[in-house]
Amino acid sequence: MKKRLSLLLLSAVLAVSSLAGCKKTEEPKDTPTTTPTTTPTESTEKHEKVTIKIGMWPEDTNADQIELFNNYKLLCESKYDWITVEPAHYKYSVESFIPLAESGQLPTVFETWFTEPQKLIANGYVADITEQLKANGWYDSMDPRVRELLSKDGKIYGVPRDGYALGMFINIPLFKQAGLMDGDIPKYPKTMQELAETAKIIKEKTGKAGFVMLSKDNSGGWHFSNIAWAFGAELQVQENGKWKANLNSKEAVEAMQFVKDLKWKYNALTDEILQDWSSGMQAIGTGNAAMYFAAQDAISVPTKDYGLPKDDIALVPMPAGPGGQYSLMGGTPYMFSATATPEEIDAALKFLEIMGRAPVLNEDTEKGLEDDAKYRKDNGIPVIPSFQVWTNKDYINKVEEVRKNYENINYNLYKDYFEISAKTLRTEEPNLTQDMYAELYPIIQEVLTNENADIQQLLDKANSNFQQKLDASVNQ
Repeated sequence: MKKRLSLLLLSAVLAVSSLAGCKKTEEPKDTPTTTPTTTPTESTEKHEKVTIKIGMWPEDTNADQIELFNNYKLLCESKYDWITVEPAHYKYSVESFIPLAESGQLPTVFETWFTEPQKLIANGYVADITEQLKANGWYDSMDPRVRELLSKDGKIYGVPRDGYALGMFINIPLFKQAGLMDGDIPKYPKTMQELAETAKIIKEKTGKAGFVMLSKDNSGGWHFSNIAWAFGAELQVQENGKWKANLNSKEAVEAMQFVKDLKWKYNALTDEILQDWSSGMQAIGTGNAAMYFAAQDAISVPTKDYGLPKDDIALVPMPAGPGGQYSLMGGTPYMFSATATPEEIDAALKFLEIMGRAPVLNEDTEKGLEDDAKYRKDNGIPVIPSFQVWTNKDYINKVEEVRKNYENINYNLYKDYFEISAKTLRTEEPNLTQDMYAELYPIIQEVLTNENADIQQLLDKANSNFQQKLDASVNQ
């Protein structure tokens, strides 16, 4: 699976890079100014009436997106009078998912991560949507390698929202204050050693954190795995047909020592050690940190959500280490509750189409693409390329055409990220990935709060724990 997805996203980034020359959390789209007046195209004479629960519904505190989704709802119910749309506020987490799935309370459609589909499929938590994809014209437009990732035994259980490649957000004003600019381009670190040194300089000259290291939850293990690869670590290895945990290798120990040094040797991190994905975004967006591992799909968070002007952010490649340069790749699929009926699945796909998330070109999807780009431009969100997970050339060309029409950035602030990512992509570790992250992040907490923490001992224990999980669930 690692080789398969690597080829997929490599081709995706190459496509983006070639388009760039001529130029995820999911970003909102513009709100229609009038009530939809579309005449229903499919009436209840042809369909059983259904109610669908949309798990991506924004929280009540996000007024602009609530209005946006309410308009999606109006348009969907107007165009398809057999569909009733209900909001369902659900953000995927490993802890919350199983109770909802076991009790039959999952939304009709929800978002998860690329690490999860095979586990959800194997446990019977998600629905086979093969026939509905074919009926709606999506099946042949999905990249076959993505389709395989979301499939088992020839049946498909999800559709991709987008893909991403980890890089690093740069808060440009802090780089300016620290004297780390080359004209209007930040002198970003090219190696892990330069990252530590640059972060130290920024902390000394500005009083703000040079770098945000995640440590509060699984996201800490997620980011650490990319650091570990840069130090040459292989966190999972296969021997004689069995998977072996390798969290305590010499290279992994060196990577964790690097993390420890960021705190105790370089004094380069945030004063608040317990950082998660959201607080890291806030630190970058509010000017309390200068560097943070992140990807293109989350560019709206520090800008729109936390107020960083679009011209004050850059996205650069992951730094290289003594073991090489890698960019962790992943993505977000939409999946469908195992309790959803075929009619409900079909209705949910039609809602995604109205959102502009379908690989077909029609009045609804084209408007969705236009609204998305216009919204970002109007709200100070950088309008940048995306990683395409569909193969419909007309659709891909339309996406790029719309993006160019609304471009609002200095592309030199993103150029290296897109070009270098094409050569450094690497998929997440293949087995029980979230369980692996859960073993790693408490160690990050320990080394950042205890200068005397024994890294080898901590990783030995984590490795033993993870091996037990591999033996129980994978090596059978």
